[in-house]
Amino acid sequence: MKPSPAASAPAGHGPASAPVDLLRRLRARGAGDPVTHVERVPARAGVPAPWPPWAPTELRAAFARRGVVAPWRHQAEAATLAYEGGHVVVATGTASGKSLAYQLPALATLLADPRATVLYLAPTKALAADQLRAVAELELDGVRPACYDGDTPRAEREWIRRHSRFVLTNPDMLHHGILPGHAQWSGFLRRLAYVVIDECHTYRGVFGSHVAHVLRRLRRQCARFGATPVFVLASATSGDPATAAGRLTGLPVTAVTEDASPRGGVTFALWEPPLLPPDSGSSSPVPPQATGDHDDLHQVRRSALRETADLLADTVSEGVRTLAFVRSRKGAEVVAANARRALDDAVPGLGDRVAAYRGGYLREERRELERALLHGDLLGLASTNALELGVDLVGLDAVLICGYPGTRASLWQQAGRAGRSGQEALAVLVARDDPLDTYLVHHPEAIFGAPVEATVLDPANPYVLTPQLACAAAEAPLTPADLALFGDGAKEAVDELVAAGALRQRPTGWYWRHRERPDVDLRGEGGAPVCVVESSTGRLLGTVDGGSSHFLLHPGAVYLHQGVSYVVDELDLADGCALVHAEEPDWSTHARDVTDLSVVSVRSYVDAGPVGMFLGEVDVTSQVVSYQRRRIATGEVIDTRPLDLPTRELRTVAVWFTLSPQSLTAAGVQTSDVPGALHAAEHAAIGLLPLMATCDRWDIGGLSTALHPDTEAPTVFVYDGHPGGAGFAERAYGTASAWLRATRDAIAECGCETGCPSCVQSPKCGNGNNPLSKPDAIRVLDVVLANLPT
Repeated sequence: MKPSPAASAPAGHGPASAPVDLLRRLRARGAGDPVTHVERVPARAGVPAPWPPWAPTELRAAFARRGVVAPWRHQAEAATLAYEGGHVVVATGTASGKSLAYQLPALATLLADPRATVLYLAPTKALAADQLRAVAELELDGVRPACYDGDTPRAEREWIRRHSRFVLTNPDMLHHGILPGHAQWSGFLRRLAYVVIDECHTYRGVFGSHVAHVLRRLRRQCARFGATPVFVLASATSGDPATAAGRLTGLPVTAVTEDASPRGGVTFALWEPPLLPPDSGSSSPVPPQATGDHDDLHQVRRSALRETADLLADTVSEGVRTLAFVRSRKGAEVVAANARRALDDAVPGLGDRVAAYRGGYLREERRELERALLHGDLLGLASTNALELGVDLVGLDAVLICGYPGTRASLWQQAGRAGRSGQEALAVLVARDDPLDTYLVHHPEAIFGAPVEATVLDPANPYVLTPQLACAAAEAPLTPADLALFGDGAKEAVDELVAAGALRQRPTGWYWRHRERPDVDLRGEGGAPVCVVESSTGRLLGTVDGGSSHFLLHPGAVYLHQGVSYVVDELDLADGCALVHAEEPDWSTHARDVTDLSVVSVRSYVDAGPVGMFLGEVDVTSQVVSYQRRRIATGEVIDTRPLDLPTRELRTVAVWFTLSPQSLTAAGVQTSDVPGALHAAEHAAIGLLPLMATCDRWDIGGLSTALHPDTEAPTVFVYDGHPGGAGFAERAYGTASAWLRATRDAIAECGCETGCPSCVQSPKCGNGNNPLSKPDAIRVLDVVLANLPT
């Protein structure tokens, strides 16, 4: 869905329609008007095209039985490019029918060649399961579609390898299962005609860089078996999709971007929760650690989670089928629990029609929730971005987005979940107490008048390239010809592996020396998932990624699952297991960490007199050292308890700026206030960087100091939270003036007096948001902007 700037309307003004009427009722239920802007995205008629002449009659008839009488123009264009052997990415809006663009050439080839095969990759199991349903419902003889992922019973895997001709999987299974077992898959790979990469815009940062090399490993194995498959990619609307798809696959890719599908109108509201009285800031029963909307002083605005929960209850009570997107797993649980409670208070039993949905649920739970929403048994679902992608949830009336999801591409993808049957729909972005959210709801042109971001990934990252080359060598010896496939830096990475004793060089190539395979985490999350197990029963409740386990599963942490609260008894990092017991404490937990940073090298810098702007490599050392327990009802700190968890080390890429002490003094920043000024500027800069790069604040970290030993000056660092970097710091360095200007404006325009979560306080601050100086942060950024070239 591409918004039209010309469609902008003042808040409260727009065409009379069911979504507008619903929005009017929602905004009238509280004191004051929380809506800062309403955007009308108009309906659009579709442009059909004739079936391509190569499409077999049997396939046309199968699509006709599903109600597809003809393709839209962009579907026919992309399908024909792929059928003729070209690699293609179709980058159009949500619900534009991208699946037909790859199903048509792939299935036509399977029907014409009884030996051909197709591999489909999706970033989530839910999307793969949805596509399996769609292909199976066509009832085409001989296709035999099947999902092959971590949930596939072992008894079925051999049959799939031997007999399925349309295998649906994900990059993790391709990496961990199919490519290491390529000998067992030789028949399938030898006949591979198409590789479909769905929702390819999700492959960004370190994860996208890893997937890029997994695809190169796939191309390498196919070539060994004599196959050269065509790659067909589907993406949400994004900036420069051809370049991003080419970087992902390593191949020249043609983009189809003109969306010819019909679309129902969308009323899109920006919603800012109301200010709370100073003495009631922590009165919300929403656990603060689940919201990201807390601080050690007071809650300035009503929690976005609480606001979303109330909106979800209101829409469900009106019979409006609603999907609420929440950024965290805990947040999704809290929104569902609070909405259920409110509905049951109004009509006993009505709360049963609301549920939570997130990653970490068992397969059976996920499938049942999808079925219940599709069939109307559920009216409201609070979900993480696990349901952002192409799962076909027909019939939704409204989408609530709890907090900006990090990119405009994701925002429009989530909003597009509503109105998928062509009807009018409502989308509401509920702002968190966060610098970026606050900036966006008061600068709607940054959402509706700006192009969608380009996907950022860096396959040359040595922390990605080196382990991926190790995986490739473990699958088959590397040859000099292979190095060109893996791109810049491959020879240096191979030499490093040889020096480390991982590879042995022989005249025929480089050989993997160990019996066990390399252990490589595609998602850069800091290790394998940690299982959450109930102590008394041994029941597996779910999983948490390794990178988050120190914060979410430390001993004493409160863990939520399906609205039930548990307390962690023990975290065994070696075995990847956390033991918990059911408990409903009246407190929440908040992990605290300490961080140290040293500069390794400088890649580039700008000398701007009293200001310096730098890009380079840094070493970051961090450790979770304690956690606070806080009363849920009041936010009161009960106590701080120590933790003994291992230190984590990270070499990554950072952007940083320095200022001379004299320039700060001249700007009116007293020496005693410099730490608080820099700290506040650091928090706000981290919060606003997602405006410039395809990341969110949890992808990046920061450090500020009045005198850093490596720079010998007051310094603010912002670094990528992934080994080797993910491209975010480079983007910040390249757009430094615009980035820091938006940061300065966000602080200055905030209505608070001394600083709040909407401007300079951070939910991830290891120092408890202390010290902070809002007015001095503005002065610091004024000095930087006055001297930094635009």
